[in-house]
This record gives sequence, C-alpha cells and structure tokens, in this order.
Amino acid sequence: MTNLFALVALPLLGWLSHTLWLSRQLHAARRDPLTRLPARDAFTSRAHRAIRRPHASVLVLDVDRFKEINDTYGHAAGDAVLAAVGGRLGTWCRARGGFAGRLGGDEFAAVVDLGPLPDHDAVRALNDALTEPVVIGATALRPRVSVGICGPDTRPGAPLPVRLRTADEAMYAAKTLGTRWRYAGAHSTHPTIAGRRAGRPGTHTSLTAL
Repeated sequence: MTNLFALVALPLLGWLSHTLWLSRQLHAARRDPLTRLPARDAFTSRAHRAIRRPHASVLVLDVDRFKEINDTYGHAAGDAVLAAVGGRLGTWCRARGGFAGRLGGDEFAAVVDLGPLPDHDAVRALNDALTEPVVIGATALRPRVSVGICGPDTRPGAPLPVRLRTADEAMYAAKTLGTRWRYAGAHSTHPTIAGRRAGRPGTHTSLTAL
C-alpha cells in the first residue's frame, strides 16, 4: 500500500509543483519587473473591463525629459525614478479602488474612479506624491510628471484606445503648457498618428537636484 501511494503521490506532487511554477512564471510575465505594476498587456486587459464603471477616468502619465535623468545621473538613477513613480502611482490608485500599469519607457496609465466631475484635489494629491524627492545615494531628485485625464463624460461609451488617446492628448497639452495635469476637453487638440501623438517635445525641466 505504501509503495502504491508513493507511485501515485510523487507524480502528482511533481505535477502540482510544475503547475505552481508555471503560474508564477505567467504572473511574473504580466508584471513590469522594475515597477511591479502590470505590464502593458495585463493593464490593457483589465482596463477594457474597468472603463465600464460609471465614474471611471483614464489617466496617462509620463516623466518629463526622462532622458536627461539618464544622461545626467545614469541609468540606475533613471530606474530608481521610474520605480518610485510607479510605486507612488500604484498606491494612489489603490486608495481609490483603481489600478495602474506601465505602458513602456517612462509612460504609465491608470483607471480610477474620480467621480462624475473633475476632482482637482485628488489629482493634485497625485502630483504631490509623484514629485516627492527620490533619494539616490547622496543626491535627491524631484521628478516632474505630466498627467492627462479622460473623465467619464469626455468620451462616454468610447473604447479603451480612444480614451487612452484622449488622455494622452491632454497629457501632452499639460506638458506643453507647463500645468502638470489637464483634464481632456470635448475635442482633440493635438494631432495623432495611429492613435498616438505625432511627437512629444518637452519645454520644462523634469527634475531638480535638491
């Protein structure tokens, strides 16, 4: 009986261990290894469902002149800034029942309930959190992040790509005007190519060494 149990149990345990390993590998692949936020595909899959909520807003964010961080302080500093921004964004979203993801590079996106009307206090709190200093060795850097928001009434019923593009355009406008964040208006204000902005010229310094 003991030998029979071993013959059955050992393969079963091996199969369970392999299944657990595969599950962990799949979970890891869906997470950005630097920020621990969902990667683009995982974020997009979840966001398609989340935007059906009545008061869901879609946000697009990026770090202004991120290349200057890498060029001036090194790629390790750039990674530290991205990890800090991603962590702070994720915390802010979870406190409001939402979630964030890293789309790639220095660009992030989020879906969160900000109510039926523009909630400038909530977005101001996000900006304050994102621009807290990031300490790297003996240097403290204060990143600057531009945020665009597509509110629930801006593109009601529109699919996710449209709402992301709308938030992206608002973010570009905020970056250009130096306002740090901007709610999207009823009409597009910047040309796009294949659903993305034609360019991203920045006019403001992205960080300050304290």
